[in-house]
Amino acid sequence: QVQLVESGGGLAQPGGSLTLSCAVSGFNLDYQGIVWFRQDPGKERQGVACLRLSNGRTRYAGSVKGRFTITRDEAKNVNYLQMSRLKPEDSAVYHCATDYTECDSWPAFGMGYWGKGTLVNVSS
Repeated sequence: QVQLVESGGGLAQPGGSLTLSCAVSGFNLDYQGIVWFRQDPGKERQGVACLRLSNGRTRYAGSVKGRFTITRDEAKNVNYLQMSRLKPEDSAVYHCATDYTECDSWPAFGMGYWGKGTLVNVSS
């Protein structure tokens, strides 16, 4: 059974930091990308960051470039999204997903499996 489980969301102040985690199980990640995307009710899904697992290449949305970093712990099979200098407009439910296009379609992505998400609220 394929599972992607996100954690680490919560309340942060503007200018603060949060690190999200995504644990993946039951799926061979060869020839895949890992993407973090965010979505608010009634709004379109937005790709935030993508990591191509075969060569470590990363892609970011322009709005988060320089503030967010996508990484992976191979041994633990856990992926991370380190978020800094948070802004109120970063508030959303954040999901991780597998990307069968290996980030080649960025900012679009080919979503295979995804998790239920974790809520990030940036507010003073």
